[in-house]
Amino acid sequence: MKTVGVFDSGVGGLSVLRALLAELPGVRFVYVADSAYAPYGERTVSEIADRSERITAWLRNTHHIDALVVACNTATALAIDSLRATHPDLPIVGVEPALKPAAATSHTRHIGVLATRGTLNSERFARLRTQLENTASSPVHFICQPCDGLADAIERDDLPAQQTLCERYVAALREHAPGDMDTVVLGCTHYPFAADALAQLLGPDVALVDTGEAVARRTRDVLNMSDPKGTNATPPVLLSTGDPAALSLAAQRWLDLPTRAAKLMV
Repeated sequence: MKTVGVFDSGVGGLSVLRALLAELPGVRFVYVADSAYAPYGERTVSEIADRSERITAWLRNTHHIDALVVACNTATALAIDSLRATHPDLPIVGVEPALKPAAATSHTRHIGVLATRGTLNSERFARLRTQLENTASSPVHFICQPCDGLADAIERDDLPAQQTLCERYVAALREHAPGDMDTVVLGCTHYPFAADALAQLLGPDVALVDTGEAVARRTRDVLNMSDPKGTNATPPVLLSTGDPAALSLAAQRWLDLPTRAAKLMV
C-alpha cells in the first residue's frame, strides 16, 4: 500500500483530501494540519518555508511517504520550489489557484480570484497569471481579491465571521470586476468550505472553480496508478499541531470521517 503525506496550514486541505480519497482508493493518507501556525497567508516567506520543510522531513522519517501533496496554496506558492530542491527523490504535488481551468471554461473571459494575500503576492502566482493573460487563445482578465481573515474564520468554524467576510470580499471583487464576470477561482483550499455562502452572494451566473480534483488526478499520475483499485479500508491518519479536536470535528463535518485526530509536535 502506498502512503501519501498531505499537509496544509490547517483544516482547509481537507477539501483536497476529500478529492484524493475519491480518486485513490486503497492509498494510505497521512494528513497534517499545521494549525498552531495558521494562517500561512499572513506569515513570512521564511516562516512558511521552515514549517513546510519540518513537516515534510517528519512525514518522510516517520511514515516513509511515497509522495507529498502540499494542500495549501500559500505554501505551494512560497515553499514548493525549495521543498523539491531539498527532496529531489520525492514526488511533490502542489496546489495552485485554478486559473487554467477557469480560463478554459469562462465565456466572458472575466475571472475573479479569491485568495490569500501571500498567494496573490507570490512570484509563482504572478508568472501563472501573466502566462495565461499573454498566451490564452483569446484575451483573459483576472480580477484578484485578497481575503484577509477568511481562512482563519473557516479554520475556527466561525460562521458569522465567514458570512461577514464573504460579503465584504464579494462586494470588493464586484466593485472592480466587469458586470459580465462569469467565473470565480477559489484560490485557497479553505474556501471550498465557504462555497455555499460565496455561491449565494455571487449568484447563479457565476461558476466557482477549485483545484481538488485536478490535484488528485496529478497525484495518481505521479504514483503511476493509472487504474487504482481497492477501497478506503484504511482511514487517513489525521494530525494537528494545534487543537486535534478541531481537526476531528472538521473531518467529521466535511468528509464524514470518524477518524480521531492526534496531536503532533513538530
